[in-house]
Amino acid sequence: MGATLVWLRRDLRLGDQPALAAAAERGEPVIPVFIHAPEEEAPWEPGAASNWWLHHSLERLGASLENRGSCLIRRRGASLDTLRALIRETGADTVFWNRLYEPAVIRRDTAIKKALRTEGLTATSFNAALLHEPWRIATGTGGPYKVFSPFWKTCRAQGIDFAPAITPERLAAPERWPHSESLASLGLLPRTRWDQGLRETWTPGEDGALARLEGFIDATVQDYGKTRERPDQDGTSRLSPHLHFGEISPRQIVRALQEAGLGLEAGGAEHFVRELGWREFGHHLLYHFPHTTDAPLNPRFEHFPWRESPEDLHAWQRGQTGIPIVDAAMRELWQTGWMHNRSRMIVASLLTKNLRMHWLHGARWFWDTLVDADLASNTLGWQWAGGSGADAAPYFRIFNPVRQGERFDPDGTYVRTYVPELADLPADAIHSPWEKRRHAPTPPDKYPAPRVDLKQSREAALEAFQTLP
Repeated sequence: MGATLVWLRRDLRLGDQPALAAAAERGEPVIPVFIHAPEEEAPWEPGAASNWWLHHSLERLGASLENRGSCLIRRRGASLDTLRALIRETGADTVFWNRLYEPAVIRRDTAIKKALRTEGLTATSFNAALLHEPWRIATGTGGPYKVFSPFWKTCRAQGIDFAPAITPERLAAPERWPHSESLASLGLLPRTRWDQGLRETWTPGEDGALARLEGFIDATVQDYGKTRERPDQDGTSRLSPHLHFGEISPRQIVRALQEAGLGLEAGGAEHFVRELGWREFGHHLLYHFPHTTDAPLNPRFEHFPWRESPEDLHAWQRGQTGIPIVDAAMRELWQTGWMHNRSRMIVASLLTKNLRMHWLHGARWFWDTLVDADLASNTLGWQWAGGSGADAAPYFRIFNPVRQGERFDPDGTYVRTYVPELADLPADAIHSPWEKRRHAPTPPDKYPAPRVDLKQSREAALEAFQTLP
């Protein structure tokens, strides 16, 4: 009797897990395998926050597999060499995995599938991460979309498959399990414990994902269209890291909304499903335009006169720009490994337009500090903010962070949470503490003055944009 290796990557769940379900249906031993090979994802190897999440997600997945009579085998090294070694050790004749869509990973997986098939093995991949895979959505002329609205209209016209893969209750075990390296040996946790805020904020793993989805449906989704723009409120799902690591699938989410009796064509549920569509759009663009991880989609921006200022970049990274809503957002990121989407747009606008620094500086910082760092979403968001990507913000759309703060954090709750130096300022002064107001206390000396004049830097950015060919 042969065996099936199920090569796990960012599909760390048992529910709606196509590769695992297909392996269980064969009736032969199933050997779940995780191979730690971050260098194969270069130049975008996972960052520190991602590794923190991965450690805990693997820990919980291992426990879940043990409850089903199985075991998670952990190895490190080159993926193809490791798979070949496991095939020799176990007598496996089949390897299943779920697809990923980053350029480097596609190249690796394509080569591995070809090599295994050449050696006489069955090697099959499945879709576990998307509602619509990138090559299945095309314009009327057969090309990729560059604008979201028609892209999503086409996705909706194709429909959504609500039927998840069957979750196996038990997995057939081999007579003898191959050696597994310890989770600690993968070196995913930080050597210095900066992760207290992450531990207080998140519960990685499939159970954590399902609990967060349930709470979102019960308490938040009905008002999502109204509250999703407010960083001062708990109005979003915070499912993005769970989606990135495959602890839950978008199909499971849409099905849960449907089973809760929420209409997907209107109201909060429609707004939320549309956000899933934006995630799909990011993968669509990354697949068709793989160079955009490091280069602008719009080639005109190859000639943009970006500034270089290590001091300004450091101040932005540490939440010391002197712009309260920006500093609150950057400190939220540092403390929790996450940032509200409205805040992401505000801080990106300040970096790329007021400070006029290359969007890659921001993309790389987010990549290292976000627990939901996803190459497709990160690339889409930063190219949008910088004006160089698909469906991008026009060059003249430069957020005024003071107005943004007053609109989306009107009472100053968000700023007070993450910038406690300003906690005593009244709401009408907290977003612009440098402005003199007779009734407001003087801002504390330990809070910095703005590093940039918002009006002058806006004008300078517009002048710079006008120089593009």
